[in-house]
Amino acid sequence: MKVNYDAHTDTLTIELKAGKVAESDESKPGIILDFDQEGNLLALEVLDASKHAENPKSVEFAVS
Repeated sequence: MKVNYDAHTDTLTIELKAGKVAESDESKPGIILDFDQEGNLLALEVLDASKHAENPKSVEFAVS
C-alpha cells in the first residue's frame, strides 16, 4: 500500500494495490475510486485533501 500527498494539487492518493485502472468512479464529490478490469478497488483519491484531512502531509500507521 502506498500513500502520497501532492501539495501542489492538494490531492491525497491511497494506492491499495498495483494494477491497471479500468474504471474510475467519483463516489462522492471529490472522492475518486479506481477499479481494475475485474472490479477490484485499486486506489482512492481525495481531491482538496486539506479540506477533508486534519493534516494530509502526515500519516499515522497502525497494525493491530
